[in-house]
Amino acid sequence: MLRSLYSGISGLQAHQQMLDVTGNNIANVNTAGFKSSSVEFEDTLSQLVSGATAAGAANGGSNPAQIGLGVKVAGIATNFAQGSSQATGKPTDLMISGDGFFNVRVGGQSLYTRAGNFDFDATGTLVSAEGGFVQGWTADATGNINTNKALGNIKLPVDSVVPAAATTAASFAGNLPSDAAAATVLTRDVPVYDAKGDKSTVSLTFTSDGAGNWAVNDGTGTIGTLSFAAGVLTTTPPTLTTAGALPIDFSNVSGFAGLSTIAVSGQDGHSAGTLESYTIGKDGTISGSYSNGVIQAIARIAVSTFVNPGGLEKQGGSMYGVTPNSGAQTTGTAGTPGLGSITTGYLEMSNVDLSQEFTNLIVAQRGFQANARIITTSDSVLDELVNLKRS
Repeated sequence: MLRSLYSGISGLQAHQQMLDVTGNNIANVNTAGFKSSSVEFEDTLSQLVSGATAAGAANGGSNPAQIGLGVKVAGIATNFAQGSSQATGKPTDLMISGDGFFNVRVGGQSLYTRAGNFDFDATGTLVSAEGGFVQGWTADATGNINTNKALGNIKLPVDSVVPAAATTAASFAGNLPSDAAAATVLTRDVPVYDAKGDKSTVSLTFTSDGAGNWAVNDGTGTIGTLSFAAGVLTTTPPTLTTAGALPIDFSNVSGFAGLSTIAVSGQDGHSAGTLESYTIGKDGTISGSYSNGVIQAIARIAVSTFVNPGGLEKQGGSMYGVTPNSGAQTTGTAGTPGLGSITTGYLEMSNVDLSQEFTNLIVAQRGFQANARIITTSDSVLDELVNLKRS
């Protein structure tokens, strides 16, 4: 039987697989996080008709004569180039700009995806579109996140309460007018919280001596004097302590003429509060905003990379699984070297290039037709051979 028949059959099979891959790429042109694939061909074993000979004194060398036995698919490679971004405005839609994959736990199996169309379910757990648990690290009661711990599910603590914290320090900022007349008095109230969250105030009065210096009184007596040189505070240290043992930092106070803008710039106490809203930062940190004005970290979404992402195996649902050839896995915080940053309110779309795919479709179709013609031509030759002897 003619070898060309089998070469043609192998060509049909290879180009059929190319059509299958191209068709799948086109079908997923609007799939979030989808990565296109391409078929790589290679020739099969060749039959040796005559071997190579070495050059001699009387004759030159000759090259080997071989007849190929067809084509086969060497591999199907996944293209992990960045896809285009699509704005959704949804706070739980996340896109990785750069390298990296989200970690998702599905049925007890660790999988990885570039599709960041996540949402919180009825229990407050962050899940993928198909219900897989998005993995990361949960913060402790004080908002600290230990990224050395094992990954776990991320849950939004909708009923959580941030406990009250007593005020231990306060600070002022702004300007005290150096041209104020002697005995000019300015009064400012500092909000203070105790350990139970009860709020009170400490009233401070600033009294000018007419020379640009201001005596500070907390109601029980003078706790210090703020002095300035060319508008710059010269009092050292710049922290004054009230009779109630509350240190107040004045290092950001200036003493220029014509401005009276001094005000409380901060204090570290607060009452108890409940969760009102959340945001997700570029490093994947989910921060909660509480009713008492406190913003505190709740959890952080993990990002992983691989030495050879092309070695990952597609598991369906825009998920990938680890294989022996995917290489070592690195898991960490988005934004660190080698790990992309996270953008909120966007999704990474498919990286399928339709113009390239339609061109591949034509190439595959013509390759299939050409290999089909090999078979029909070989059949005609065999028919002619059979008809050499006629009855």
